[in-house]
Amino acid sequence: MATTPGPATTALITCGGTSRRLGGRDKTREPLGASTVLDHLLAALPAGWPVLCVGEERATCRPVSWAREDPPGGGPVAALAAGLRQVSTPTCVVVAGDMPFAGAAATDLAAALARSPEDDAVVGTDRDGRVQPLLAAYRTEALRTALPDDPAGARLMAVLDRLRRTTLELPDPGTLDVDTPEALARARHIVGA
Repeated sequence: MATTPGPATTALITCGGTSRRLGGRDKTREPLGASTVLDHLLAALPAGWPVLCVGEERATCRPVSWAREDPPGGGPVAALAAGLRQVSTPTCVVVAGDMPFAGAAATDLAAALARSPEDDAVVGTDRDGRVQPLLAAYRTEALRTALPDDPAGARLMAVLDRLRRTTLELPDPGTLDVDTPEALARARHIVGA
């Protein structure tokens, strides 16, 4: 009897931080149209992907699993370490939870990694060439191996430096992160709110 293979990719969403530039508020909970920044992202991710959010648990528009970084607020590398403990798929697409329009980019990154068997990661860049390690597709085991023993407060770029990687330029507004009042206003303008 044939079995149906499970999904190949998990979406790992970091949503545990606050933003000093946004008054210390949780960016992912900010209203965006009829939902929130996080829900806008979650709704745009492929329906067949399991989703794991790292942060304070809350109600979302689709079923997700939750993990919490140690310590809470310990930074993106601590969030990756906490999330990767629950990822069982061969690849994961990491997306910052404050990137409400990154759903299509996540799909493009996963497809690019599938076409690049020699790479551990395909990392998104914005149109100015800035590398976005929290908008990238990773081979799960390679990312686990690249993490430091003590991930709290570790530099994310140091993790990236331990991986064989290529980049993929992503179109606007896929790389828009809502970390300032101006960026939040732009996101609201995009959705007509």
